Amino acid sequence: MRLLADHTPAPGERWIYSAGFNAGPALADTGRIDVELADLARLSDAGARIALLSHQGSAKDGTARHLDHLAEYLTRRLGRPVRYLPENTTARARAAARELSPGGITLFGNTRLDPGEERGDPELARTLAGLGDRVAIGGFSKAHRRHASNTGLLDHLPGWAAAGLVGEARALDPWAAGAGSGSVDGPSVAVLGGVKPEKTLIGLRGLTRTHHLVIPGGVVLNTLLAVTGHRIGRSELGSDPEGCARVAREVLARTGGAGIHLPRVVVAAGPDGALRHLPLDRGVPDDHAIVDFEVQPGAIELLRRAGRVLVAGTPGRHAEGNRHAAAAVLAARAHAPEGTLLLGGDTVAELPWAGPRSTGGGSALQYLVEGTCAVFEALAANAARTDPTAHRPDPAPAPARSRPR
Repeated sequence: MRLLADHTPAPGERWIYSAGFNAGPALADTGRIDVELADLARLSDAGARIALLSHQGSAKDGTARHLDHLAEYLTRRLGRPVRYLPENTTARARAAARELSPGGITLFGNTRLDPGEERGDPELARTLAGLGDRVAIGGFSKAHRRHASNTGLLDHLPGWAAAGLVGEARALDPWAAGAGSGSVDGPSVAVLGGVKPEKTLIGLRGLTRTHHLVIPGGVVLNTLLAVTGHRIGRSELGSDPEGCARVAREVLARTGGAGIHLPRVVVAAGPDGALRHLPLDRGVPDDHAIVDFEVQPGAIELLRRAGRVLVAGTPGRHAEGNRHAAAAVLAARAHAPEGTLLLGGDTVAELPWAGPRSTGGGSALQYLVEGTCAVFEALAANAARTDPTAHRPDPAPAPARSRPR
């Protein structure tokens, strides 16, 4: 694939920069924004005209909102005005993109305000492509998404990979190799949490093959408990309960449950918010929901001895004060921060951790498990299609991703 770092921009070039800011008005963590600043400044300094696209929230649950707070932050950080136009598919938006002055930057409306974005609607992608002549793809946190403003744009315009996208992937390479090659001293442990289905569909399926122990929390844990016949009350099962349940059954059939931590005690919240520590074998009352759990002593000891630990998602509802499992994991790794990697924007923002971090959640999981992401495949196909004379060497064999059990 083509790298933006290898391209020398020229005055007047019309760029669409597909970023992955996904930061709310509080700007609690700006890592996903800051990683794009150098590329934006370089294009602007060279006189390129930049139509900036990004997302925040989701149309599916009504959390998508306008991005004027991002334009204000970008203006401060870049030291130049970044205009905000709260639309991206209208004639007004196309005119604004055409009228950008050399070096000018306009942030257009939240792509996820349109339901077609998350469906990868090809017509929406075609319309968005009218904002420029070439596209730079940033936002590693969305690298696994086949969305209209991500992979969809690459069906219409020549594309380049931005430095932040490439840098995040390269930073993950040692973790991918370490998980599968046996080159790391000590066992490897993965902690999975949160509510997104990829934690089960990608994480549980893949990391149970490459890690000695997987400690599930959040929807991953609730799904495993449900398919093994435990009563889980009104515990959250996420947006794809059937798909996650199918994968959980497949993993349990393959592993027999070996290498998967299931707690003996869960923390459940009642209808009044009161918390109860409940033995798992007694089940969770119908009006309670699992919000946390107690990590078993054997798992704590393995965490202490582990050569590598991945934490992909908070294992309990950390933002609501349910921190038993997270505190136990982080305390067990306090002596080895360099061997512990946190994945995902919410995880990084919520957990008190100063060690290695990646803003990618589902994208980092996909990259670690499969060795690629949807946007890298789309960028490679785009380069082959739009630059057929470029020399591309034969692909090297993929690195081993599994450890014999």
